[in-house]
Amino acid sequence: MSKRIPFVLAGILGLLIASTGFAGSKALRGTVKVDGSSTVFPITEAVAEEFGKVREHRRVRVTVGVSGTGGGFKKFLAGETDINDASRPIKQKEIDKARKNGVQYIELPVAYDGLSVVVNKKNTWVDYLTVAELHKIWKPGSTIKTWKDIRSNWPDQKIQLYGPGTDSGTFDYFTEVINGKSQVSRSDFTKSEDDNVLVKGVAGDKGSLGYFGFAYYVENKDKLKVVPIKQGNKKPVAPTMTTINNGSYAPLSRPIFIYVNLKSAKKPEVREFIRFYLKNAKELAKEVGYVPLLDQDYQKYLDKFETDFLKLAQR
Repeated sequence: MSKRIPFVLAGILGLLIASTGFAGSKALRGTVKVDGSSTVFPITEAVAEEFGKVREHRRVRVTVGVSGTGGGFKKFLAGETDINDASRPIKQKEIDKARKNGVQYIELPVAYDGLSVVVNKKNTWVDYLTVAELHKIWKPGSTIKTWKDIRSNWPDQKIQLYGPGTDSGTFDYFTEVINGKSQVSRSDFTKSEDDNVLVKGVAGDKGSLGYFGFAYYVENKDKLKVVPIKQGNKKPVAPTMTTINNGSYAPLSRPIFIYVNLKSAKKPEVREFIRFYLKNAKELAKEVGYVPLLDQDYQKYLDKFETDFLKLAQR
């Protein structure tokens, strides 16, 4: 009897360790690779940070790159990443590439964004811009060089333009709704996939004008002035949490997404990260300056993820 006590105690102790997680036997391990949109980056980064604070997740490494939506899809469709952040829906040529490469994926909307047109804080003359004026400024072959070229009562000051690079989903969306076709734009502007570079550029030049995701404006309100947009005969509307959510900030409101490789989702750490993402996106989207989906929408997309993954796992 006395000889068995240590073994019995050891067994009990082992059960206690397992149930409390002290030994880390139930802890997830591995790496979750994310890349893509700089617009979606703030949400995904916030999710990754909170995910890592959970005790069971501390051995999971989540890497979040910023290659732009298009650049991210190139890596995603080559099987180099598990998740792609995207500020636009996947294009047909990317869908074709996914089929060719055998990449099965699921599209999950995570929030709403309102592309924000911004000028320097010292700009006192711009009260709003119309969609037609934005087209006049940004169309290919545009002859707009100064603010006076837009409206005759504005100053004869040179415009310095800033915008996302061509791999950006924000660039795709803006050019589509303003110029009528994705990727169609004047080329003589300062471009970057990093929105912080654009913020710095606009903030440092009185004659500047640029555009990027709403969260970057919110984060830099003290350095920038947002420009209300007038569509047709409607009153000018500025991007806010309310106007983006109710659709009155048009035509520059849009959903933003994450795309998940369903093969990657076979890895427990990726699967758990997606679940955590959708369960916490509402609060974290608001925290970083985006407009969250409705509660039932997050649950709907979580259910869709679970269903699609289960179908794949049964094959």
